[in-house]
Amino acid sequence: MFEIINLLIALFLSFLTSYLLTFPVRKLAVKWKVMDYPELRKIHTQITPRMGGVSIFAGTVVGVLYLQPEIPHFWAVYLGATIIMITGLLDDRYQLRPLAKLSGQIVAAALLLFSGLLIENITIPLFGMIHLNLFFSALITFFWIIGITNAINLIDGLDGLATGVSTIALISITIMAFIDSQIAVVLLCFALIGSNLGFLIHNFFPAKIYMGDTGSLFLGYSVAVLSMLGLFKSLTFFSFVIPILVLAVPIFDTLFSIIRRLINKRPVMEADNQHIHYQLIATGFSHRTTVLIIYLFSAVFGALAILFSYTPFLLTLGITVFVVFILHLFAEMTGVVKGGKKPVIDTVKSTAKAVKKEKKQ
Repeated sequence: MFEIINLLIALFLSFLTSYLLTFPVRKLAVKWKVMDYPELRKIHTQITPRMGGVSIFAGTVVGVLYLQPEIPHFWAVYLGATIIMITGLLDDRYQLRPLAKLSGQIVAAALLLFSGLLIENITIPLFGMIHLNLFFSALITFFWIIGITNAINLIDGLDGLATGVSTIALISITIMAFIDSQIAVVLLCFALIGSNLGFLIHNFFPAKIYMGDTGSLFLGYSVAVLSMLGLFKSLTFFSFVIPILVLAVPIFDTLFSIIRRLINKRPVMEADNQHIHYQLIATGFSHRTTVLIIYLFSAVFGALAILFSYTPFLLTLGITVFVVFILHLFAEMTGVVKGGKKPVIDTVKSTAKAVKKEKKQ
């Protein structure tokens, strides 16, 4: 009972810190002109403050300080998180070049690698556990951290989307970590969930502030590290499958984005408006409905990940195939797989003038 009370207190402290701090952060973003401007590839037509990830980071820190979880590689994890947050903050403020932004992520990932936090084993259904040598262990760990960090960043295209999807992923990880007695992971998840929910009040449609890269990079890094501390460390899980299922929406959206840009001979790091959330809006769903649909997708895959962990493989595989079939049928009926109509942002002249005026000042 004492542990549950502590978890709830930490959840509340993280929530309250994130919620209250967002007010001054929003004012500071306006003062510093850390703003998200309407563009052709974006949905919103209002100039909106970003940098809200500072509130998420601060709320998480408060929750962690209260709970004081004993995690391996303590300093590497927290220092890496701070570097990631600062990288995102600099990008929100100064619009860093992709290579500069990637450099901060590489430094954070390198810290974890040198600390010894590695994906050393992966368990694949029907093949069993595979022990990785140092080279492949470091390679997979590096790409996992960079990949998941950017996956959350790329899906941050609608009000409340990245906040909600990462929260659902964290809840799934929390449940599996609790069942597997990964207490430190549970504690970290509660701090992150509380700060996410506090910020989501400001961020859900219509958003008053965006998390920016400050938040999306920090959340992506946090989810990547938590999956390494929990899901990959447990030999009772199909460790290669579970984290992918938990993060199925951002992972596959990122994968398809890379493939799409390579086919079209466009830079991989170049942004576009062909992500799944834009496609759903192009088929006629409202902004809010689109976000809720993707929340549902994320929850379904999170539930499948939990099911995959504790039921026979063939039964779970059958359920997964059925769910994927239903999702594909939904995509066919709505026209998502065909791309729908090309999303077009209807930016009125007054908004365009406001943007130009704001940028000049």
